[in-house]
Amino acid sequence: MKSYDRRDFLIKASLSGVTALAIPSLGLGNIRTKDVGNIVEPVSIEHPSGGLNNEGLCITGTFLDEISMDIPHQNWGEKEWDNDFRNMKAIGIDTVIMIRSGYRKFITYPSKYLIQKGCYRPSMDLLDLFLRLAEKYNMKFFFGLYDSGKYWDTGDLTWEMEDNKWVIDEVWKQYGEKYKSFKGWYISAEISRKTKGAIGAFHELGKQCKAVSGGLPTFISPWIDGKKAVEAASGNLTKTNAISIQEHEKEWDEIFDGIHDVVDACAFQDGHIDYDELDAFFTVNKKLADKYGMKCWTNAETFDRDMPIRFLPIKFDKLRLKLEAAKRAGYDKAITFEFSHFMSPQSAYMQAGHLYNRYKEYFNL
Repeated sequence: MKSYDRRDFLIKASLSGVTALAIPSLGLGNIRTKDVGNIVEPVSIEHPSGGLNNEGLCITGTFLDEISMDIPHQNWGEKEWDNDFRNMKAIGIDTVIMIRSGYRKFITYPSKYLIQKGCYRPSMDLLDLFLRLAEKYNMKFFFGLYDSGKYWDTGDLTWEMEDNKWVIDEVWKQYGEKYKSFKGWYISAEISRKTKGAIGAFHELGKQCKAVSGGLPTFISPWIDGKKAVEAASGNLTKTNAISIQEHEKEWDEIFDGIHDVVDACAFQDGHIDYDELDAFFTVNKKLADKYGMKCWTNAETFDRDMPIRFLPIKFDKLRLKLEAAKRAGYDKAITFEFSHFMSPQSAYMQAGHLYNRYKEYFNL
């Protein structure tokens, strides 16, 4: 498949004497351009509605991150979590996703299998709590698989298969058959490109999740290897060896081809590419998802990757640009990483509550 390349399109149009273009397939309205030598540069975008409100895709899902890798634990109990679910419900969130049921030795529920493997017993069964609150607030709950950390150490995703074969069965028998809110599975391993063992691991885990639960949906949330895909612990904000849109399309075409029969949706993380790259990458993502009969979601990150402090709530206009691009591309759903730290009125970050208020104003909630 030939990928959409706006730069090439604009250059060809300029050579034909066109200086104002309309691209209805992207829903961009009129893009005004100016000639700079043989290159046409977009200088402004005129949206069809002429306004700023209600042009974005509403966030209707959020990850729940209580086994944090690089953000602080907020030490909430049932009361605080109940309040947070209420705040989520107030802005239309209908889906919550436990991002991972465990990371290395810390786990979210008292798993007999993982504890005998050396994991620490948690003081609270967060899995049970989240499922109960999801039922209380009429939300769908997706269970995130266990992350042993071995993939991050070795780059080989097949390491995550053995433990999760046990975890999937254990969780479904103990929780899935008990709670009506248990509506799906999140295959939590995060990749960006063709990764060793990825297609096989995603396929086997997705197949098992569906087999034990009677076909409940599964999804993944990979990242795009763009200019902002840098190590969280590094001092850099960008890198030079970012993936091209053509490489991204080729590699994910191959991955989707190998997993689409057992993975129902893909929610690419949106924070690793620049804001003027959103339309190009989002268009390719939607095209690939449609090709393989998968749902195309966006993981609209509500934390800011453009600052040297890792990580703080995002500037509202940055979130707005990403949600508007997702709507233009025709995405099916927007989820976020993640409400409780970066968007909740009761977050440890004061800015999160302000983001919540700006979001409500934008969507007239």
